[in-house]
Amino acid sequence: MKRRTFIKQSSAAGLALTSIPTLLLKQDMEYSILELMGKSDIDLYGENINLRKEAHDAFVNMKKAAYQDGIKLEIVSSYRSFHRQEAIFERKFLTYTEEDGMKPLAAIEKIIEYSTIPGTSRHHWGTDIDITDGYRKVEGDLLVPEKFGAGGPFEDLKKWMDENSETYDFHLVYTDDPKRRGFKYEPWHYSYAPISIPMLEAFRGKNITSLLAREEFYGAEHFTIGFLRTYIQDNILGINKALL
Repeated sequence: MKRRTFIKQSSAAGLALTSIPTLLLKQDMEYSILELMGKSDIDLYGENINLRKEAHDAFVNMKKAAYQDGIKLEIVSSYRSFHRQEAIFERKFLTYTEEDGMKPLAAIEKIIEYSTIPGTSRHHWGTDIDITDGYRKVEGDLLVPEKFGAGGPFEDLKKWMDENSETYDFHLVYTDDPKRRGFKYEPWHYSYAPISIPMLEAFRGKNITSLLAREEFYGAEHFTIGFLRTYIQDNILGINKALL
């Protein structure tokens, strides 16, 4: 049985992501903590799309427009439940520590270059997508930054998204801004802003310690107050400013 102890202090409330304005309290109430953490069933739409209704409709319209320009938008990943994210995190943690011999803290830092802690993923919300161009036949890992750059198989896809995605309210989440901290550049990850912005605002009012203290997954026993504080600031809030 997986067990761990979690650092508990009376000052844990100080780790709340941020306080939201009074005017946003009503918005905050629209999303339960289970929903924000990917633990409740939500209505998802579209075969191989799996997004909330508004995000789904916007994506379909964007996909049609891209098709006219010779781009076949395909979703590699969209909605992801808590348990799916947990499986990803644990698999990586065990691989890095048991197979590669990495120290636990080093393994966690390696994981959060691209993967989130379970319960904190934007993919829990049904608003975010990882995409490729289905017309391109690519070997190996698809989601590699170089494949979206100059000379890469998804270069045309990236150029098209740069020029058109915001027309459909999809914004790149983890940009290549050198001043941005947190997750590495992900040229494939887009978010439907009209829903993800208020969901992030709701999530920012929650206490990350209280969210994670109830969970048990491999690696979490190594979290510290300092680690969580940095993770919040850099990884959860270190995103495209248009999505804040």
